[in-house]
Amino acid sequence: LRAGHAGSCSLEFDLATNLVGQPLVRQQVMKGVREFLENPNPVKPLVMSFHGSTGTGKTYVSSMLVRYLFQSGLQSPYVHHFSPIVHFPHAEQIEQYKETLKRWIQGNLTNCGRSAFLFDEMDKMHPGLIDVIIPFLGPSWVVYGTNYRKAIFIFVSNAGGEQINNVTLALWHARKDREEISLQDLEPAISKAVFENPQSGFWKSGIINEHLIDFVVPFLPLKHHHVKQCVVNELVQQGLEVHPNVVQEVADSIPYFPEEEKLFSSTGCKTVASRISFFF
Repeated sequence: LRAGHAGSCSLEFDLATNLVGQPLVRQQVMKGVREFLENPNPVKPLVMSFHGSTGTGKTYVSSMLVRYLFQSGLQSPYVHHFSPIVHFPHAEQIEQYKETLKRWIQGNLTNCGRSAFLFDEMDKMHPGLIDVIIPFLGPSWVVYGTNYRKAIFIFVSNAGGEQINNVTLALWHARKDREEISLQDLEPAISKAVFENPQSGFWKSGIINEHLIDFVVPFLPLKHHHVKQCVVNELVQQGLEVHPNVVQEVADSIPYFPEEEKLFSSTGCKTVASRISFFF
């Protein structure tokens, strides 16, 4: 594990240079990680929930975060990644999944208290399943004989993305720039979409009722100039020459909404890499 100041400094640098157009994310993630790593005796695990539409950087930030905490990143034996479609596909087996998930977390926290658990696509998680991990998220000292308060849990979800986009758009119409949007502007919309939605993995969840999520992190929709930045980053990463006309064409080829104003990218930066391949 790489903890301490060096990790958080380089994480801050990476977020500043590689994460496009998400100042709120940067601020929330750094605050959470810094406070957590600097505390030798945290009272509870760090629990973060990432929300936003496709291509806005949720998976990117969670892998970046894990890379700074563990030398081998997502490949680390202390990083556990769950996808509802892969790990919990059948609704009728939910009781079995609950048992397996509880045992898995308990066993891995016994091996290493500083473990990270990533739950992808929470919007596709069967309601009720995630509540089995509640005992591991709160501030008690020991659960099932394991001290787990140094663990990190990250939930990633597209749920709330549409509402975040709508609020961003409404504020833009009200002459409030996207860069000025605060967490307070977005929280009510995210809560409604994520925590009060019967289709959501957090539906009627004790995780919400007991306020066990420390940081709700909203990912805003990206504008045209952000997409161009993603294209530049991708070209550099692939070792390709940065042609301004290619950058412009790739950014222009992506769908934007709303129909009339074309302000925000419908797919974020998701399809940038595959579109670049048409030009080379």
